[in-house]
Amino acid sequence: MHLIKFDCDYSRRKFLTDAGRGILATGVLMPLWSAIAASGDISKAYPDELLSIEAYTKGKIKTGDTITDQNVEHVKDLLEPIRYEQILKHGRRLKIAKTTTDVMRTSPWEYIEATLRHAGQARFDAHGNVVAPDGRPWIGGNPFPDPKSGVELFAAQTLSWGRHDASFYALNVSEVEKDGEVRFAYSGGWAELSPVARVVMEPKPYWPGHEHRLRYQSVFFTKPYTFRGTSFLSVWDYDHSKFPALYGFVPEFRRIRQLPSDQRFEPLLPGSSMYLSDAWAAGDPLHTWGNYRIVGRGPFLAGISEGWNADHDNWEHKTHGGAKGKTFWDTTVELVPETIIVEAEPTGFPRAPISKKRVWFDARNQVVIGMMTYDRKGEPFRSFDGAYTLYESGDQRVMDGAHPYWSWTHVTASNIQSGTVTRMEQVKVIEAVHRSGANDPGLYNRYLTQEALLKLGS
Repeated sequence: MHLIKFDCDYSRRKFLTDAGRGILATGVLMPLWSAIAASGDISKAYPDELLSIEAYTKGKIKTGDTITDQNVEHVKDLLEPIRYEQILKHGRRLKIAKTTTDVMRTSPWEYIEATLRHAGQARFDAHGNVVAPDGRPWIGGNPFPDPKSGVELFAAQTLSWGRHDASFYALNVSEVEKDGEVRFAYSGGWAELSPVARVVMEPKPYWPGHEHRLRYQSVFFTKPYTFRGTSFLSVWDYDHSKFPALYGFVPEFRRIRQLPSDQRFEPLLPGSSMYLSDAWAAGDPLHTWGNYRIVGRGPFLAGISEGWNADHDNWEHKTHGGAKGKTFWDTTVELVPETIIVEAEPTGFPRAPISKKRVWFDARNQVVIGMMTYDRKGEPFRSFDGAYTLYESGDQRVMDGAHPYWSWTHVTASNIQSGTVTRMEQVKVIEAVHRSGANDPGLYNRYLTQEALLKLGS
């Protein structure tokens, strides 16, 4: 007979007690960051009942099972409301994998090494910008791996979206209507590059002459033909309160136009359920949002592993659910032993269509694993959930230098009020030219200048 010393109720009481005392101390049996720093493994920080879905559900659900409308009630408290409703009413399914305990599998290797190396050195300056001990921009890795506030979690997320010095993602995007039909299907690419806090690309930690920039980011489209060449470039200031400069190229005009960058709650293309503001759940400068507050802690189901479809030549994923079987990605999730739930309000946007967002951060690595927004009446509006993984499966792997590539694999953005869903996936390549990958020094000239937009448009 197995006697449970630390059951789910014990963990729940621990989370509630800490919240009542106004403290954030991750981990249950010991401080989480102490366990990670000692061995890179989280197992000693949590009881078995937070490391095993079978133990958590008392045997009702096991690793390898699939969550459907028939058993979702057993894990309702591990899901945000929109995903729960999609499973219950619209045929969404989630396959269960084993909980990842090795933290080195949950972010790029060099990013984690830099986090360990620079732990305890970050601070906010008088302007609310994250800086190193000498007052210069941050030097690399997560600045707040043992977070004490909601703004620290969002600061780390905003500083480095993809956790690589530079990334390029080849994309397929499908806009699915309430009736299950794909109304629009886009292909294109997304590029981002950090001129500061660099841990792989030389020179590091700063790109000389660009230290005042936080990031360069662009997105462009190749399909359908009517939108081919449409592209946008954002240039972010390191000042966390300034809006990025936003440039766009529309093929009909054959020229670059500067666009208003504070209109971040509008879709870039027709039919989309995604906004600029949604990017990585931190698509706006840190201090254009405010009232950051931690509103909860607890376990969660999220896609952390086994999300790469190595069996498809272009990494494309299968779909299911909805009226036509095309609404949701086939998704593998695992029991995340602890998330930190943070709410924030769009203080810099007087006409924002949302009143707040609620974001779930994985306490193991502070990666965003879920987001919900609420309309101006406080009703659930939209959700954003993604999947991440190391790109290795059996003896197949995609290498990023000396280590397997880590990145997101697919995203589901849902408008619960209209019933529309945006499905986005990272694929291997589009048009045999634009390939997914990280830390390529050629990304800047190829994708991240106004001249690059003109070339992509032609």
